[in-house]
Amino acid sequence: MSTMSKVVRLDPGRMPRVSTVDERYQSYNVEMLEVTGGSFWKPYASRAATPAERAVDTPAGMDPAAYEHRPPKDLGDRRLRMLAAALAPAYVRVSGTWANSVYLPDAGDRVPDAPPAGFTVVLTREQWAGVVDFSRAVGAPLVTSFAISAGTRDARGVWTADQAERVLDVTREHGGDIAAAELMNEPTIAAMSGAPAGYDGEAYDRDFAVFRDFVRRRAPGMLVLGPGSVADNLLPERALDAGAAGLIPTRRLLAGAGADVDAFSYHHYGAASARCAGIGMPTTSPADALGEEWLSRTSETLAYYRRIRDELVPGKRLWVTETAQAACGGDRWAATFIDSFRYLDQLGRLAKDDVDVVMHNTLAASDYGLLDERTNEPRPNYWAALVWSRLMGTTVLDGGVPVGPGLHLYAHSLRGRPGGVALLAINTSRDDAVDLDVPIAGERFELSADELESASIRLNGAELRLDRDEVPVLTGARTDPGTTTIAPSTIVFLALPDARNPSA
Repeated sequence: MSTMSKVVRLDPGRMPRVSTVDERYQSYNVEMLEVTGGSFWKPYASRAATPAERAVDTPAGMDPAAYEHRPPKDLGDRRLRMLAAALAPAYVRVSGTWANSVYLPDAGDRVPDAPPAGFTVVLTREQWAGVVDFSRAVGAPLVTSFAISAGTRDARGVWTADQAERVLDVTREHGGDIAAAELMNEPTIAAMSGAPAGYDGEAYDRDFAVFRDFVRRRAPGMLVLGPGSVADNLLPERALDAGAAGLIPTRRLLAGAGADVDAFSYHHYGAASARCAGIGMPTTSPADALGEEWLSRTSETLAYYRRIRDELVPGKRLWVTETAQAACGGDRWAATFIDSFRYLDQLGRLAKDDVDVVMHNTLAASDYGLLDERTNEPRPNYWAALVWSRLMGTTVLDGGVPVGPGLHLYAHSLRGRPGGVALLAINTSRDDAVDLDVPIAGERFELSADELESASIRLNGAELRLDRDEVPVLTGARTDPGTTTIAPSTIVFLALPDARNPSA
């Protein structure tokens, strides 16, 4: 194995500002099915389901064997709240495919034993109150979407705001608010996501007009996100124009009332996990995980949706309201150190490209969760997220190093230190080190593992783990001015409080 290194000279005090991000830039999702209980992507390590646990409430066209029934998640769990609060400030988005067809009883109504016609799952008012309490306890304002299934519609088939009204009412009864919302989850694949049969662009126009009017009347401070697209960047334009695969193209969703958004939202999954290898999306493997082709898929999806944003809703901020290692719960290696390269590189490149918010899917469900869903034990991506939240501020700087094979370098203001600079250096080479010439003293936070597909992660050589069930203090190693080496397959944050960068 080669150990040769190249020297990259940096001038942190002169790095210019290129963008800013929301203070809650790094955020996360809690699936609606975690709140209500129900069937979600079965973790690879799961035991066999009993007959009573077998998934039955699965989306149209999907293999029930890929799912596993869960009881409602305990959002009051002390460890879960402690770990989520450590990532603040953040948003928590409670949505997902099942949110499109969830039924919330009205005040005083009996909770039905089964969902009413036109719905697939029941959300109790107590469960949503628990979401509001979780949001407040962990410092993460709520983002959501609303039910749009057949049960939400009037005699003409037009969406009504009754269910959305109930969600707002319960939220406010318990002292909460909804910061932002999409009308529905993933309208580009509406047919698969619980919309009525034959749902098309004209139906979306009618529904969105009702939704926008509802927000103006009942929640004028709530940001309207939209459309929340996914997957149409995977097909050629001519196929989309012909209505291929039942998709409603993003351009069609924004052609009418749907253009009246406060921010443009979309989802990005660079691949489908092995659970969904047959649905037409590309797949990937650990052998690809550090490669430019894999990591750049984030930029390709952004470029696709940015062109549409610029054409139809110019100037609107960009929100990625779902992203993870792979769709359909993530691959086995989504829970290991090797995916931390994708996770942090994605945050770095999207911030530099003017994305305002990025929401990881999920906080604690299936293999792509930041936490193990059964134990709420942190996975490597959680620790990577924690270091990011501690160091990376809201001002995005140009580090002066183009993204390419080997070194990916990102620079932000240092959180809580005016004029300070935080650097994120990701060495994607499996063989060669990189030397950074940094003329300022600082602190080094090196993330590494014994094996790339390890379920544990080290900070400056010491394994990261909960300390007496408390989040440990993250301590950096002192660095003097001069050369600092980034070993192969290693991630290093540098905190430079004395950079004196006027843009930071």
